[in-house]
Formats: sequence, structure tokens, C-alpha cells
Amino acid sequence: MNRLARIYRTTAFKLSLLYLAVFTALSAFLLIYISQNTNQLMLAQVTQTLDAEITGLPEEYARGGVRALVAAIDSRARRPDASLYLLTDFAGNAIAGNITQMPRLFIEEGDGGVQRVQYYRLNAEGEEVKREALIRTFDLRGGYRLLVGRDLGERRHFVGILEEARRVWIGAVVIMAVITWFFVNRRIMKRIDEISATSKTIMEGDLSRRLPIQGTADEFDRLAVNLNDMLERIELLMRGMKDVTDNIAHDLKTPLTRLRGRVETALREAKSEEAYREALEATLGDSENLIRVFDALLRIARIEAMTPEAGMDEINISEIAAEIGELYDPVIEDEGGSLTVDAGTGLVARGNRDLISQVLVNLIENAMKYGRGEDGSIVIEIKAEQAGDRIILGVCDHGQGIPADDRDRVRDRFVRLEESRTAPGYGLGLSLVQAVARLHGGELALRDAQPGLKACIDLPIGKTSKE
Repeated sequence: MNRLARIYRTTAFKLSLLYLAVFTALSAFLLIYISQNTNQLMLAQVTQTLDAEITGLPEEYARGGVRALVAAIDSRARRPDASLYLLTDFAGNAIAGNITQMPRLFIEEGDGGVQRVQYYRLNAEGEEVKREALIRTFDLRGGYRLLVGRDLGERRHFVGILEEARRVWIGAVVIMAVITWFFVNRRIMKRIDEISATSKTIMEGDLSRRLPIQGTADEFDRLAVNLNDMLERIELLMRGMKDVTDNIAHDLKTPLTRLRGRVETALREAKSEEAYREALEATLGDSENLIRVFDALLRIARIEAMTPEAGMDEINISEIAAEIGELYDPVIEDEGGSLTVDAGTGLVARGNRDLISQVLVNLIENAMKYGRGEDGSIVIEIKAEQAGDRIILGVCDHGQGIPADDRDRVRDRFVRLEESRTAPGYGLGLSLVQAVARLHGGELALRDAQPGLKACIDLPIGKTSKE
């Protein structure tokens, strides 16, 4: 009973009932409409036949008298059709025709209109059977009366066939609707149960579960794909939050401990104003470093929380790359290195100008820190090119690169490779680049530049971009 009640409450069941009712009503309306119009058409044809008979038989009487009329009636009465004839004299006695009994009222009503009557007629076995017909009577010279009619048995038979067809059709519609509802409802309920079971597992904490996809590209598959993308995003954010929490607990514990130790040492050992001042300045420097870390984390969080269209506009990637290259070229020259820009002209993307500029700044600074060659030289190249409907923007260096096994890991917050621990930083630069890339519908890709590393993101092409 609970299962039946559950089925009755489903939208699929209610929609099925609605579709069944509408389709049944429409079918019944069409069949009734066809039946009524067919009936009217057949009545019109019977009336036309009567009119033709009435026109022809009096002409026979006028040309040859009663004998010619009787001969014509006998000839027509023998035909295997539904026409009825009856000729009577002035006393009402039957002279010719194929009707055995007819109410005298209709016979005596000469020159009457078309009437529906019941009469008796001999069948093939010679038995009298009650029939229904449309008749018309009129007077002839000499006191004769002529009755012409058309049996309605064929019409009734045809109408009966239509009514039987209507009943069979409506019954078939109901049966097929029930069968269709059973299979459709079973399939829909199965998909919904699968989604509900997976959702329950996810709510219990298993964020790695995904909704099943049948591969039919129907509305359930489209819903599952979108929900899976949402779950992927939620899992990524939850994992990022966990990683941030863990990394803050580990990576920021050291500077905080050092800051606290310096303050305690100053309180315990400092004897002069100069010593206190030196301890305060060192503490202020450590505090500023911590504030920069939290500012970077907040900026990454804001970027991840932005909507895809927030601050987006048509921006010239070629100009941005040239501006950043011009800004960092003197700095790298002072380090004894070189910076080149290969960004073409007229490459227009849809994006946030400030964030794209920050991406180039982060990638160039990472290359300056970790992209030195074996001889200590710095060779950096900014590249931008169009690939289909995306623009690839990246920075290449000639350093040692990143091992393939670590390229996914270094994009997380606070992740720094062991050989990089001597360089300043907290491992947030590539995390910000990854957040900007995802905001623009792309990803941060780390590839082997042979030698060195190529870090690049892909951006949606703008409407006015040129090859």
C-alpha cells in the first residue's frame, strides 16, 4: 500500500493520467465527429436518391401509364439494393412494389415530405422482418399513390461498425496508455531512485560519488551531467578548504611560533630601547608577511566565488603581454637574464584584464625564482596564440622544470617542492593562477618546455580577435 501511495503521488503518474484523459477525450471526440458527419452524409445521399426516384417514376407513368409504371417498379424492386417501392390504387390496395406492410397513415399522406418510418419486408428466407427506412409518398393521376423509400439498414450497419470501432479504439488507447505508463513510470522511478540513493550517499560524506549517466542524452542524463559538474566543484572546494586548513596549520605555525619566540626573547633579554626597537621591527616584518599570505588567500577565495561574467570584457591579450613584458624587462636584465614577448597582434579574449595581468605577474615571478638555468641565467618568454575558439597565454623558462608527478600537486595552496624551500614564498602563486583560469572556463596547464617549464592558461576568444 505504501508503494502504491508513493506511485500515486509521483508526477509521472499524474502526468500519465492527464495525458490518458486528454488523449482519450480527443480520440472520442474525433470518432464521434466522424460518425456524425458520416451519418449526415449518408442521410443526404439517401435523400438525393429518393429525389432521383421521384423524378424518374412519374415520367414513366406519364409516358406509358400504369402498366409502364408497374413494369418499372417491378424491374427496380428486383435489384439487390436498399430501394423501396409501393404503388396503390385509390382504395389503398397494393399494385406493385417490394414492401409487404407499411402504416396506412404514411401511404395515405400524398405529396408528403421525407419521413422516417418502420416497415416489414421479406428477407432471403421469405420471412417478414421489421426494418427502418426514409420514405416519400405523392399522388398520381387516376387516384394512384406512389411510395418511394430507401432502407436504412446499410446506414445502421455502418454506424454500428463505427460505434464498435470507437469502443475498440478507446479501449486500445486506455490499455496502451496503461502499458506505456507502467514502463515509462518504472524507468523514471528507477532513475529517480538511483539519483536519490547517490544523493544520500553524498550527504553522508562520500563526495566522490557521482550520479549515474546512461548515455542516452535525455533530460535525466543532462541533469546528471550538470549535477556531477556541481558535485565536482563542491568536492574541489571542500578539498581546497581542507588543504588550506591543513596547510595553514603547518606552514603558518612556524612563522607564528617564530614571532612569538622573538617577542618572548625581547621581553626576557632586551635591556635597551634599541633592542626593543629591533625586536618590534622584526615582529612587524613577520606580521606583514602573514598579512600578505592572508590577503592572497582572500583574493583566491574571492576569485573562486566570482560568477563567470563578473568583470568580463573584450581585452587585447597582445597588448597586456607587451605591457607586462615591458614592465619586467628591466628587472630581469638587472638579474642578467632576458625576457621576450611572442604574443602576435590583435589577439582579443573575453576576460578580466586585472586578473589576466596578475596571472602573467605570478608566472613571471615564479619563473624568476625557480626557472634559472644550470648556469644561473634567466631566460623567460611570454607567449600567446589562438587555438580554435580559445587563446593560450603562458610563460616559458629554461629552468629545471617540474616533474610530471608533481604538476597537479603544485597547483594547490601552500604546496612547494622540497628543492624550492630555500626561496621566499608560501606556494600561493599557482593557486591564484588556477583560480583565474577556472573563472575563465579553462585550466592551468604545466608542460615540459624542453628545457624548462611552460605554464599556460586558456581563455575564451573575443568577437574581434584576429589570427
